[in-house]
Amino acid sequence: MDMHKITLSSVKLVVCSLLLLALPALASDWRLIGPEGGDVRSLAYDPANTSRILLGTSAGQLFLSQDGGNSWNVFAHLGPGDDYVLDHIIFDPAHSATIYVAGWSLYNADEGDVFRSDDGGSTWRTLKAVHGKSIRALSMAPSDPNTLVIGALDGVFRTHNGGETWERMSPDAQQEIKNIESIAIDPLNPDIVYAGTWHLPWKTDDGGASWHSISKGIAFDSDMFSIIVDPKNPSTVYASACSGMYRSDNRAELFHRMLGLPHSAMRTRVLKQDPQRPSIVYAGTTGGLWKTVDGGAKWQLVSDDAVIVNDVMIDPRNPQRVLVATDRGGVLASDDGFAHYDTSNRGFAHRVVGGVVVDNKDPNRLYVGVVNDKSLGGFFVSNDGGGTWSQSNRGLDERDILSLQQADDGVIFGGTNHGIFYLTALNGTWQPATLISGPPPQWQPETPASNPRPSTKAAKGKAGTSKRPVIAHKAAPPEHGIPLDKTPRVRAIQITDKAWYAATNEGLFVSVDHGRKWYGAPVEGESDLIAVSSFADGTLSLVSPKHAFLSRDAGQSWSEITYPQYVTGIYNLTAVPDGSLWLATREGAVHSTDGGKTWEHVLSGLPSRNVFAVRYDAASQRLLATALYAHGVFESKDGGQTWQRTPDTGVSIRAALSYQGHLLAASSYNGLLLQQGGDGAASPETAHVAGANSTANRQ
Repeated sequence: MDMHKITLSSVKLVVCSLLLLALPALASDWRLIGPEGGDVRSLAYDPANTSRILLGTSAGQLFLSQDGGNSWNVFAHLGPGDDYVLDHIIFDPAHSATIYVAGWSLYNADEGDVFRSDDGGSTWRTLKAVHGKSIRALSMAPSDPNTLVIGALDGVFRTHNGGETWERMSPDAQQEIKNIESIAIDPLNPDIVYAGTWHLPWKTDDGGASWHSISKGIAFDSDMFSIIVDPKNPSTVYASACSGMYRSDNRAELFHRMLGLPHSAMRTRVLKQDPQRPSIVYAGTTGGLWKTVDGGAKWQLVSDDAVIVNDVMIDPRNPQRVLVATDRGGVLASDDGFAHYDTSNRGFAHRVVGGVVVDNKDPNRLYVGVVNDKSLGGFFVSNDGGGTWSQSNRGLDERDILSLQQADDGVIFGGTNHGIFYLTALNGTWQPATLISGPPPQWQPETPASNPRPSTKAAKGKAGTSKRPVIAHKAAPPEHGIPLDKTPRVRAIQITDKAWYAATNEGLFVSVDHGRKWYGAPVEGESDLIAVSSFADGTLSLVSPKHAFLSRDAGQSWSEITYPQYVTGIYNLTAVPDGSLWLATREGAVHSTDGGKTWEHVLSGLPSRNVFAVRYDAASQRLLATALYAHGVFESKDGGQTWQRTPDTGVSIRAALSYQGHLLAASSYNGLLLQQGGDGAASPETAHVAGANSTANRQ
């Protein structure tokens, strides 16, 4: 159910209460099955039990490990949507049931929160005095756990009572002390605070009464990602920036650049000091994890240089145990100070799924295409129903997979952000299909060469529709492909007996030779197409963000559907066996029983806004629907008169299909989930996932 980009900021949710109930570990009715890995933003251990670790993501989620990071479970969801980046997690060392988490909205600079739990994460509340601030840094005073300092886009703020009240520390009129990226507090004196901005660092020695620049020795215009103070020797201060890493031995009055990295401008997002051996410091960079054992005189790369590090966690009981939060690769774990390391992602998945296919011969085999994970993403296959996964990306060159289909002969077709590719053997290489401008030769009208422009006059069709032919382009020679800079984003692929279809941002592409050559053209001037589907009676549907079409002649002509004026955006159009139509829109689901003449806004159990799709599940003779921020799948067994939601999945769901007597769901950011109960029937199916084009990478 591949759809147009979902801009989360376009959906404003009103938070009626400041009390947020945490989700339990993923509901027993559902099991997250991967593919494992993806983005991790932060890690923190429980000081009372360092085997208990929280993991923060860029989708407002916390995962929990009870075994030192060897396995993970979904634990809580914080924030109103799926766009809170949870960069900082802090346990109160004196009372570890008290936890603070800072989050900022990926899309809105005026959205963010500090969340507090007093029961170990069972329930959470927002700290209302700083609600709405885009919080990029959070630090707790080592000498007083009730004193916390946050760095936000609009300045520095402090609380002395665990977040009940806050005071501004930075001068409101001082434009330089804004856009705070990092905060550090002196281990002995909580009035000494260091603040790193998007420009340079600052320091106060008197609780914010006065501030002075501490940029001496730091390259001009440096974005200060991390500042740490040696807990045993507060005169030693380390700082990292877009210009490299720095050390000061006089409380940040003068910095010296630390050498040893391949280039000084490597982005170093985090610095962490060994709690037992202060001369050991880890630097998490965009070029891998680096380590010094002599206070920064020499540095050694201890991970692959392709690893992008977001956070480092060192076990205080055993500092040889180090966990690293990465982009795309999930968690890396080492038991020997990163002399050796491995991934540790069992139970953790932060993947944006573009398409899901159940093999048409072996129902235990699943295929998944993912978005935004570059060399660690692409195409995955499981031969045991999601128990284990292997990657098969050769030839894709880090392309995103936005949609998947499988032909009757077993060949896999992937719609990517740069064209259509096919895979004939799982251990083989993906090959590009040929994309050609214009409709298939047998569909081209007789157009005089002197007047090649087609007629765009609409013919009258059934009530509620307008009959329009496909706009015909003069065909290019078959060997003439679309230029590279015009290679389309292929958002959905549909295979039928008569032809194969691909909805792209360059129009509808059609293949009549089993997917080797695809001919493309806009439909009625619409080139930005987001979904194409086929139905049991041979009908095809085609959707752009503002238009919906039906075809009953294999796509040679289309009838445009007239929909209610209050609908501002369309995601999907479905024709069901009873002859009715379902339109999934920003304004929810609308249903027509008269071919589109009239529509009913369906609210009996469905969300009133942002329903991604309503699909007919032939295997179990029911309707399935998914919606933005809905932690479940909606199903109806009475033709849509009433709807029930499945048990809570713990994560947002974009698409669902029947699989071996259960439901298989594609989440917004957490890969696939398998329902443990249910009455779905086994049948090979495909899911094109709504919103698979949305950006998941966070800086």
